[in-house]
Amino acid sequence: MYICNETAYFHIIKLMKAYIERAISSTVKEAYKYFPVITITGPRQSGKTTLIKHMFDEVPYVSLENLDVLNFALNDPVAFLGEHDKGMILDEVQNAPGLLSYIQGIVDENSDKKFILSGSSNFSLLKSVTQSLAGRTAIFELLPFSYSEIKLLAENKPKSLDNLLFDGFYPSVYAEKNIPSFLYPNYVRTYLERDVRDLLQVKNLVQFQTFLRLCAGRLGSLFNASELSNEVGVAVNTIKSWLSVLQTSYIVFLLPPYFENCNKRLTKTPKLYFTDTGLACYLLGIETPEQLARDKMKGLIFENFVIVEALKNRYNSGKESNLFFYRDSHQNEVDLLLKEGNSFRAFEIKSAQTYNTGFEKGLKYFDSLFGERVVDKTIIYTGEFENTSGNINLLNYRNVFNGH
Repeated sequence: MYICNETAYFHIIKLMKAYIERAISSTVKEAYKYFPVITITGPRQSGKTTLIKHMFDEVPYVSLENLDVLNFALNDPVAFLGEHDKGMILDEVQNAPGLLSYIQGIVDENSDKKFILSGSSNFSLLKSVTQSLAGRTAIFELLPFSYSEIKLLAENKPKSLDNLLFDGFYPSVYAEKNIPSFLYPNYVRTYLERDVRDLLQVKNLVQFQTFLRLCAGRLGSLFNASELSNEVGVAVNTIKSWLSVLQTSYIVFLLPPYFENCNKRLTKTPKLYFTDTGLACYLLGIETPEQLARDKMKGLIFENFVIVEALKNRYNSGKESNLFFYRDSHQNEVDLLLKEGNSFRAFEIKSAQTYNTGFEKGLKYFDSLFGERVVDKTIIYTGEFENTSGNINLLNYRNVFNGH
């Protein structure tokens, strides 16, 4: 039955553009009851500032990107932190890591005073936080929107899969404050290259830009530092340093292989994925959704999307990654494993609209190895037919990792 006229429909859309509720909110609210300090990190422009302002609108907000504020904080931290009786929000706190030791003393002496910290530099921020605020802060990682967060908006104003992957999930796209063709090139120039200069003092960025695009071309593949070293023309240690910057900036993450022997798991080669498909498309030279539809990388970009959704689901629940993949020397492979205690949920990811029994091969092989420990086997694809009554679930990508 039709119950929503056009005016009401666009009113709903307007409200949703104003603020899309983040899945992580309930977890952060719960932690706020028990910790005097909340720390939220994540990539630049992922919505950290909007989140904390929305959740803690009664708490004074201060940005340490403001040079006047930063100078005050650095020159007189006691007076700066004492300005507000109940505490404050400190955004981009990695710019003044010395404040954290003072915050430790304040919250130890006054249990009613609370601080919400946020920052975009994972390494420098978390290093300072863990040194100064161990046991006093709950730490959360906020990535760009998950599909479940924008799902209602997507249902009201549908996007094709190609558009979804091409646009990516940065909030400014969904707030209609930017478009992918402007957002991603400038994101690389203004944020990522600045992080490279700050962390590694890289003066000539040409080789780094080459490295970045070569990484995009290896999306979903085993990361081989030696191979990239030869192609870029720099030392292996330089490649590893550059990779650490991409990880620190939440541009890429490494999916580790699963082995029963934990030491082997740490030494075997991980797979490389990007935390946002829109950025990956830009780095691959994909300029339109129509071009993506024909591109040979589309299957891997779809795989990237699904795996990042699983990662966001963990982070939004306040949990660390439990994601792995499986591959043996005989090329038996499972795209994604979620390890839950001693059990596994296994997923095969296919950018196909038609089901094929060959999709089951890796799942069946993994099941033969681990038996009852495999509690769930699922094929995620782009087709509409779904089936959860058999030994292997068949699900459309829209109905996976919806906050569960």
